[in-house]
Amino acid sequence: MRANKLQFLALVFATVFIISCERKTEDFQTDQIADYLPLQTGKYITYRLDSTVFPQAGTATEIHSYQEKHVVDAMFNDNLGRPSYRIFRYLRDTLGATGWNQAGSYYITALQNSVEVVEHNLRSLRLVLPIKQDQTWKGNRFMPLDPYSTLVGDDAFSSDNNIQDWDFTYTDADASLTLNGQTFNNVLKVSHIDEKVNIPIVDQRTYAFWNYSEENYAKGIGLIYQHFIFWEHEPNPSASPFKRGFAVKRSMIDHN
Repeated sequence: MRANKLQFLALVFATVFIISCERKTEDFQTDQIADYLPLQTGKYITYRLDSTVFPQAGTATEIHSYQEKHVVDAMFNDNLGRPSYRIFRYLRDTLGATGWNQAGSYYITALQNSVEVVEHNLRSLRLVLPIKQDQTWKGNRFMPLDPYSTLVGDDAFSSDNNIQDWDFTYTDADASLTLNGQTFNNVLKVSHIDEKVNIPIVDQRTYAFWNYSEENYAKGIGLIYQHFIFWEHEPNPSASPFKRGFAVKRSMIDHN
């Protein structure tokens, strides 16, 4: 009788163990990064690009709009010997009436569990595994101190302080998004930062800043929407108030 009881208990524990392992396997099933960022030579995505700048020593605000095409070039090895893809950018007018003009490049390194993007010699970790709701990581941990100060031409620019501590988070792992008359399903939303002080500006004598960043990737397509806001407003009591920084918005028009 005792032997039968022991056999029964062993069978129960074995069953529980198998079920537990199956559940753990199910819990760790995830989409792959390549599902949301396919990289093949010749692939392209065309965006509506809206770039906000602050000319006239920061006292004016201008939005420059274009069509922008990102084209995947051939694979190469980065300075760490890892397979990477160079991405060429091209610009033309918003109506597409003129030819494409080359407008720089960046590169993407797709690793087993993450994707790195290097632009203006700044490296960020854009996507990681597992792809699941609320997954969080330090996407800017490779950034130097004050990385955008040189881009805006002002060492006093402080909106990018502590950028290394931003928490990148999958805030929606299965969204729908409508852009330029097209609706996309299976969209992965990555939120980077949403931080602002004294926005909207109601008193020009008050300091204000706005840091906002998000990206959206459609399954089988790639990056379809991107919005970065990095600027600050200085009251400047001895002269006119001014802004410094920039903002960029990209929304997909078409792709191959």
